[in-house]
Amino acid sequence: MVKGPVSLSDDVSLEGLQQELEECKNDDVVANILSKGIKLRDYTKTVEYNLREVELDSIQDYIKESDNLVSLRDQIRDCDISLSQMESLLSGFQAEIGSISSDIKVLQEKSMDMGLKQKNRKVAESKLAKFVEEIIVPPRMVDVLVDGEKFVAADPLVKTSMALKDAQPELERLCQEAVSKEHGKEVYTEVRAAYIDTMNKVLTAHFRSYIQALEKLQLDMASSSDLIGIEARSTGLFSTRRERLKNRSSVFAVGDRINILKDIDQPALIPHIAEASSEKYPYEVLFRSLHKLLMDTASSEFESLFYEIFAGPFAVIDEHFNTILSNSFDAIGLMLMIRLTHQHQLTMSRRRIPCLDPYLDKVNITLWPHFKMVFDMHLGSLRSANVNTLWEDDVHPHYIMRRYAEFTALLILLNMEYGDGQLEMNLDRLRMAADELIMKLAAQFHKAKLQTVFLINNYDMTIAVLKEAGSDGGKIQMQFEEMLKSQTAIFVEELLLEHFSDLIKFMKTRASRTLRSNLSNE
Repeated sequence: MVKGPVSLSDDVSLEGLQQELEECKNDDVVANILSKGIKLRDYTKTVEYNLREVELDSIQDYIKESDNLVSLRDQIRDCDISLSQMESLLSGFQAEIGSISSDIKVLQEKSMDMGLKQKNRKVAESKLAKFVEEIIVPPRMVDVLVDGEKFVAADPLVKTSMALKDAQPELERLCQEAVSKEHGKEVYTEVRAAYIDTMNKVLTAHFRSYIQALEKLQLDMASSSDLIGIEARSTGLFSTRRERLKNRSSVFAVGDRINILKDIDQPALIPHIAEASSEKYPYEVLFRSLHKLLMDTASSEFESLFYEIFAGPFAVIDEHFNTILSNSFDAIGLMLMIRLTHQHQLTMSRRRIPCLDPYLDKVNITLWPHFKMVFDMHLGSLRSANVNTLWEDDVHPHYIMRRYAEFTALLILLNMEYGDGQLEMNLDRLRMAADELIMKLAAQFHKAKLQTVFLINNYDMTIAVLKEAGSDGGKIQMQFEEMLKSQTAIFVEELLLEHFSDLIKFMKTRASRTLRSNLSNE
């Protein structure tokens, strides 16, 4: 607004005013103002007030939507980042596609070159094939020229050969033997029989003395009393404590016994050295050493007379082995011998010497039934165990369960690379028998809480032993984990009932009322 008088000398131009008035004549707002005679100053104040109200309302709306605007801003920023990453990814794809395109061009060029080379080779082959067929020498002619006696006798290079000079005495001896066999059959038969008799006696005496020396190095073997389910203490006034053999390997513990499979190719034991160091070994170590000596001797003596020469050594070894086997109740040792026999078969197969195949097959066939018998004895000891004599008023893991866990862990470990389904089925039977026995022992506790704690401790110990052995417990371990989980849930529920019984009763009552109410509403 212009205050004060306005003179004609002021720089106010009225040019075009009439035109603007004509243009605004049809405007409803301007026409309304002019028709009502409203003062411009008042109308201006009204407009300013309305604008201020609108501005304040807009500010309030902005404040109300500030969180949404911030969220929108963050979303836009995230979208921008995602689009940037996608752009980088697409750029990388584009570069890779370009690289692949260039590789395809290179491969096309190589393919064309190879096609050209193949074409040239086919042309050369077609031209050379006929020539080669014409100049080739028949194999029969080559044999006559190179290996014929006349050619060899006339070749001066053969007579001056150092290899011939070294082998000349042996060749002459072989020639004499061949002549004796061909032209002096009586002499040959006599020499052959003398050789068989001499070598048979020598090897028989050698293996007999070696077996006797090994027996001095043997640890005491497990007896029929060393079963999983047999109690480890005297149980009555007239019962005697089972004698514990000090000079023996552990029947159930994993220990280092499985390492024998890693030492399969080590030299056989030298008895006097081992005896001088006062070393004692479980029988599977002696079994490996004896058969290592047998394989090495058989490899050096493998000829047409092998079975006649080795009849005596086989008889000595069979006698020794049958004696040992009849007194062996060590299931772990028997399984180790089965695995050792399999490794021995592989060794002889690699040497391409099949002479021991019948013997090793017989050993394998003998070991498996005896292992099954001893395994069934362990199974029977668990099923027929006397719960009253085995039970102890102690919730710690029971020694029977530790025996079972160590025994099972080692058998699983020995079966990992073989996948014997029959052994897996027997182990599952053993697990069910052990679980049934441990449930009977738990039932001897008068309090349910102690029963649950006893089961939890035994299951947890079994899982720990299976894992500690380094074996994949597989199905058996999973079953014990499920049983541990179930007993743990029962223990938690019993513990809550012991301390919060009123609260639990209230919650159950409230839940039942709510359920009835919902059912009635439906």
